[in-house]
Amino acid sequence: MHAQVAPEAVIPENAPMSSLDFDAAVIGAGSAGYAAARTLAAAGWHVAVLEGGREVGGLCILRGCMPTKALLHAAELRHAIDDAAAWGITTGPVTLDPKVLYAQKDNLIEEFAAYRRRQLEDGPFTFIRARARFTDPHTLALDDGRTLTARHFVIATGSETAPVPLPGLVETGFITSDDAVQLRELPTSLIMLGGGAVGLEFAQFFARFGTRVTLVQRSVQLLRGTDFDVALELETALRREGITIHTGTELTGARKEGGLKQVTFRQGDRTETVSADEIFHGLGRRPFTRELGLELAGVGLLPSGHIRTDLHQRTDAAHIVAAGDCCGPNEIVHLAVQQGEVGATALLRPRAPPSMDDRLLLTVVFTDPSVAVVGLSENEARRRGRAYTAASYPFNDHGKSQILGSCDGFVKLLADPVTGELLGGACVGPQAGELIHEIVVAIARRMTASELAALPHYHPTLAEIWTYPAEELADTIGRSGV
Repeated sequence: MHAQVAPEAVIPENAPMSSLDFDAAVIGAGSAGYAAARTLAAAGWHVAVLEGGREVGGLCILRGCMPTKALLHAAELRHAIDDAAAWGITTGPVTLDPKVLYAQKDNLIEEFAAYRRRQLEDGPFTFIRARARFTDPHTLALDDGRTLTARHFVIATGSETAPVPLPGLVETGFITSDDAVQLRELPTSLIMLGGGAVGLEFAQFFARFGTRVTLVQRSVQLLRGTDFDVALELETALRREGITIHTGTELTGARKEGGLKQVTFRQGDRTETVSADEIFHGLGRRPFTRELGLELAGVGLLPSGHIRTDLHQRTDAAHIVAAGDCCGPNEIVHLAVQQGEVGATALLRPRAPPSMDDRLLLTVVFTDPSVAVVGLSENEARRRGRAYTAASYPFNDHGKSQILGSCDGFVKLLADPVTGELLGGACVGPQAGELIHEIVVAIARRMTASELAALPHYHPTLAEIWTYPAEELADTIGRSGV
């Protein structure tokens, strides 16, 4: 659902001007905001970037992508040590010092954050540390008492942890992903609420360092919305690692009992109660649009709370664009950057704005096996009534993955049943987040399955696995693309 763009508002000739006036003001200095500011400043615009958070850098650097992947790397190392015995490589008892683990993560994140701070402080724009809210379509009130006027605006305020959906959870106590990247001791046992990407990555991280993990998912499968075969493959692997998983549940309450924290839920006709030292609230995030005064700027919201935008990232007010988690629909950092650039360019070239290309929607879950999907899924194709032909190939029949001992999962390709053009790809298995980019390029260039199958792939590599479903599709559809 996209915005109906209104005619651009005009600042009256005699409008009073404050001491801070700009061609554009960017609210939020995360990945989306920085990308937009850089694009506008490169075009010669006088730009202000406002950041009201306690820290500078955005969710990805500070509490999202980068710290979680650092922790997951440590968990992978721990797991690899256990697997080394199959090759005759043995060690003494393996122990973990959480303080050292998190200190190493902190050192890495500080390097990333310091670089972003320098980009903002030394960039070709004015960087202002203040919260902002609209008082009219062209004026912001800052929490330091100043006002700021601009002809155009970019809203890139990100997201925050969603409200607690479970009675008693606040009183019982819980942690979120924001807390989990700052821990100094790991719990003995943990209840994970939520089976999305964040919940699954942290569930496996804790489990691989010895925490007893019970995961409770409300939908009937993990990774809600993902093709069932993809979700089932990951669920099977996580269960094998000892994670207890409950799907298709209705959460009913939380409480403390005997020094432990408990969660109660209904599953079918049964009522279940699980107990642990800690509860992890991994039930999603919501757009951070509170107290922005968007109604005074003429900016509307979707029922989900996201800012309503069109394919050019324009909001209901033509002089205002939005980018990143605050507008969605997919809260992924590379899309936030792209939205920031597209929205900024739409302001620069209002008569010929670029558009987002939803053919290239890409998601990655950094579990083991990892999950990566690009383009059209089977679920989405069926929902749209889009004809397709699919083919898959398992990693357990692939030489390089057998050598690596990473045999869980498969790759899958979707193609147009007439032309053979590739429509989508999915990978569950080793290095999925790396392997998927070959299919991103193929879809971007509108390659056919025949063309992908004809490309040389070195042997033995993980990447050559894509040639097998491509060959099957080419044989099924025909090789007119070669």
